[in-house]
Amino acid sequence: MTVSFSRKGRIPVRSIVKEIWAWISSIAIAFVLTLLIGLFVFQPTKVLGHSMDPTLHNEQRIYVSKLVHTFGYEPKYGDIVIIDSRVERPRSFKDDLLEHPLLELMRGVQDENMYVKRVIGKPGDVIELKEQKVYRNGEPLDEPYINETMQFSAERKWTVPEGSLFVMGDNRNHSKDSRDIGFVPLDHVLGIKL
Repeated sequence: MTVSFSRKGRIPVRSIVKEIWAWISSIAIAFVLTLLIGLFVFQPTKVLGHSMDPTLHNEQRIYVSKLVHTFGYEPKYGDIVIIDSRVERPRSFKDDLLEHPLLELMRGVQDENMYVKRVIGKPGDVIELKEQKVYRNGEPLDEPYINETMQFSAERKWTVPEGSLFVMGDNRNHSKDSRDIGFVPLDHVLGIKL
């Protein structure tokens, strides 16, 4: 920072204003860029709970690609996705903005409606729970990532509708997922773990 003094030893007001404006505009540009990158490209997030054990752990920080949400493309089988669990309501740009980690930090709020899950079924797939396994279109899934053998009292079957996904946590016996909340609309898929 260069400070020039007038003959009387005072800093000209014009220089001070110019310097303050430079700082404010730099901070504003950094804030806007951080917001845009977090909304459309990638952002950090935190795993809350144990539903993805042993793959991911409670309080673990992960980075998420937002491109799936930005361009509306379908994730692949086995992708770990961040979803908005409020599947009964439509999402808006306002939701995306308010859920940005920077704005959550400023508001002192952490959204607990964001779940981290694995993609099991895509549109048209038939998902079945039987023989303590998950079947997709009649074939048992090879799932080396699950925490333990899944326990359930009755066999169940779903057909994934168009524009939706079926997701499950890796800790099947301790996960609230599509078995409970239902199918996840593609616009509720907020990102894919990098």
